[in-house]
Amino acid sequence: MKNIFTIVLFSVLSTGFYAESADAIAASGFKKVILDADREVNGQLEDTLKDPMELSVAQDGRVFYAERAGLVKMWNPQSKTVSEVGKINVFSGLEDGLLGITLDPKFVKNGWIYLYYALPETGTDADGKKVGTNRVSRFTFSKGSIDLSSEKRLLDVRTQREECCHAGGSLAFDAKGNLYISTGDNTNPFKSDGYAPIDEMPGRSPWDAQKSSANANDLRGKILRIHPEDKGGYSVPKDNLFGPGTAKTRPEIYVMGCRNPFRIGLDQKTGFLYWGEVGPDAGSPNERHGPAGFDEVNQARKAGNFGWPYFVGDNKPYWHWDFAANTNTFLYDAAKPVNKSPNNTGINELPPAQPAFVYYPGGPSTKFPIVKSGGRTAMAGPVYYFSKKLNSPGKLPESFDHTLFIYEWSRNWVIAVHLDQDQKIAKMEPFCPGLEFKRPMDLELGPDGCLYMIEWGTAWDKNKDTKIIRLEYVGNEK
Repeated sequence: MKNIFTIVLFSVLSTGFYAESADAIAASGFKKVILDADREVNGQLEDTLKDPMELSVAQDGRVFYAERAGLVKMWNPQSKTVSEVGKINVFSGLEDGLLGITLDPKFVKNGWIYLYYALPETGTDADGKKVGTNRVSRFTFSKGSIDLSSEKRLLDVRTQREECCHAGGSLAFDAKGNLYISTGDNTNPFKSDGYAPIDEMPGRSPWDAQKSSANANDLRGKILRIHPEDKGGYSVPKDNLFGPGTAKTRPEIYVMGCRNPFRIGLDQKTGFLYWGEVGPDAGSPNERHGPAGFDEVNQARKAGNFGWPYFVGDNKPYWHWDFAANTNTFLYDAAKPVNKSPNNTGINELPPAQPAFVYYPGGPSTKFPIVKSGGRTAMAGPVYYFSKKLNSPGKLPESFDHTLFIYEWSRNWVIAVHLDQDQKIAKMEPFCPGLEFKRPMDLELGPDGCLYMIEWGTAWDKNKDTKIIRLEYVGNEK
């Protein structure tokens, strides 16, 4: 592979507005601006914007986004065109690939771009099982492309490649220059009937989330926090979950007990971390296993354990299940969770489990009825603060000051969660109810005060209606 990836420019659809109707724009007060979309090739609409996973917006308005197969693209606000600016070789089986992208807080000056990707090589462990590595690296963007030879490897996450699922992969910086990395539990959930995947039988590690999410000595099923250093490498913030040198723990862990923290967001003022937790599938509670499946939106005010695979929602406990004997043995205690799995390489006694901020089942939610019902793929975006000094006519209006935005890939909505002075929920309301969102995949706040979104499209695979959009406010403020 060449050290410098040659830029390939191509025409994008004419940047413009689209919505279901002019009435929808008027009702919502917002319009969609298409930055990139699937295009026609030889007169046929093709899947040219394929599996975009995450995006990041530079201070100068350039929008970078990563496709799962390894391609990085950039939208230029001056030319209104899209260019392919880099190609990373990745393993894209299971749920892996090029999963996350974010820009350094000083990107316009230093050109540093961070990628989270699955290395293409698959190896074997001591037992002959297939294993891989997911890596966070820093690259330099220079002269219109990513210099692949500039790679600074930061952090490797060891994974099993015997079975799917749950890779996580979101990247984000806080105001202190700390980098957050979300990782999934790397566990197959399908033999647990939608309840806790804690199969402790020999050879069943891929079906046991205790090896990852509940393992304080493993980087999977976590949100990690590190501080990248200018010369390469990283340091560890002082107030992560486990101090450096603590036996059988990893100091990079900020949050543990995650299933699939697919999208994360940070409040740049408070430093609070938010993420959507894609939950298990059980449609109803079971007296022998535990609660029904819930998706979660979590708020971490500090480092902590958020319970998976022992608890879900507001710390609803699962029964420990003996898969060999096909029976339950004890109910987990949120105050004193204990991991005695043979697949656990970390400490046995874990920090107390923290309840979710927002949580909901597949059916109607009595506590959060606004989320409606249906499939569940919870995600969390940014927290917005209104600024009169920001000269941007399309920015979010003052009515959204101090608001967290959460969104749903399966239910096609965005909800504005207005926060009070104690960072608790003041009210929740639909955002842009007159506009249609086709499976929102990522939602980021730009320096212009506008929201940028990946619309995945209507299908799971081979979409022809994928878009990168910007939401601009057009008025009608109440």
